[in-house]
Amino acid sequence: MDVYELYHRDSYLREMDAKVTHVEEDWVVLDKTVFYAQSGGQPSDHGMLSWSNSQARVIDVRRREQKVWHKLEGPIPQKGEYVHGQLEWERRYALMRAHTALHILCGVIWRDYRAHVTSSSMSPGFARQDFELERLTLDFVDEVERRVNTEIDANREILLHFLPRDRAFAIPDLIRTKINLLPEGIEQVRIAEIVGLDVQADGGTHVVRTGEVGRIQVIGHESKGRINKRLRLAIE
Repeated sequence: MDVYELYHRDSYLREMDAKVTHVEEDWVVLDKTVFYAQSGGQPSDHGMLSWSNSQARVIDVRRREQKVWHKLEGPIPQKGEYVHGQLEWERRYALMRAHTALHILCGVIWRDYRAHVTSSSMSPGFARQDFELERLTLDFVDEVERRVNTEIDANREILLHFLPRDRAFAIPDLIRTKINLLPEGIEQVRIAEIVGLDVQADGGTHVVRTGEVGRIQVIGHESKGRINKRLRLAIE
């Protein structure tokens, strides 16, 4: 994994200096970025770019043609301009906590019930995950909530690894989604490990210990099909 997407190495970076390499209308590409591009159910980061005597809000970030595009609200810097980027940190940190909460939930469900994930999404303070389950009872939901909070209280360390694709796929159960969403062209696979609980291929942003997530509460559960059940979380 190169240094282009800085959050892949360090989710706690809040700002960076970069050079504008492409401009299309109100979208710009930088030679490196701390801004997460919407992917895998995690929304994009927001923040500010500033340069010379100007600044603009970053209101969306998307990946297209192997580039990370930043949508700006306000003036647009020229190609070749040097800019300073700063995250809206409260939003990023809330999404880090939500993303890690889903990994803990997924780890518990896989360890104890061997159910695959079918989809996930999150927003600051909330998250939801769908699983390949036939039944979803209130007792089951209460027990899952208890077990997830137990893993949070354990304050497990969260590590990131980068492995060649062939070595990564030698890890049992690396892909927890029902469909493998990892693009064929990815040669270095980023691995998120919750020590003692979960190991998955993952490109999102995370906290460094489960205790940073805070308490979770299952605030909703529903059937999305015969073998597709949804759990909704609030992250306190």
